[in-house]
Amino acid sequence: MPRCWLSIGSNQDREASIRGAVADLRSAFGDLVLSQVYETPAVGFTGTPFLNLVVGIETPLSVARIDAMLRAIEDALGRVRGPDRFAPRTLDIDLLTYGDAVGTCDGRTFPRDEIHRYAFVLGPLAEVAPQEVCPGGLATFAELWAVLSRGAPPLVPFPLDLSGQSVA
Repeated sequence: MPRCWLSIGSNQDREASIRGAVADLRSAFGDLVLSQVYETPAVGFTGTPFLNLVVGIETPLSVARIDAMLRAIEDALGRVRGPDRFAPRTLDIDLLTYGDAVGTCDGRTFPRDEIHRYAFVLGPLAEVAPQEVCPGGLATFAELWAVLSRGAPPLVPFPLDLSGQSVA
């Protein structure tokens, strides 16, 4: 079964949205690997800081099926989709990797470029899978983080109790 990494972020009803997402993901996929939760500034717009984390799942499901499940979880927890990509949101769940897939699969490109661009994605990913090589690359997530973290805003751990969940 492929290991998949997901990023989760929320800046509206943050704690309830993150807790709900983790509970729904556990219900859908079983055991999870969870990074710490971090509070980070909004990127691309002025707004309430986000809570972010990375979640690892193992599943035999297709990318299309996983994507549909993630959209359903977002919708159930109040996600409103608008034309602006950079806007406040209750919940954003993105499929970052699908096993070792590189390129386009079911209309999604892997690995997602957010891994290389955003500290709030790569930092938690390096925390839970430091020795894993980023698909299609030669560097581990920890090695990529060592480079990106030099110019990135600090990741501030946020004390959010995700009881009942597996934590890395």
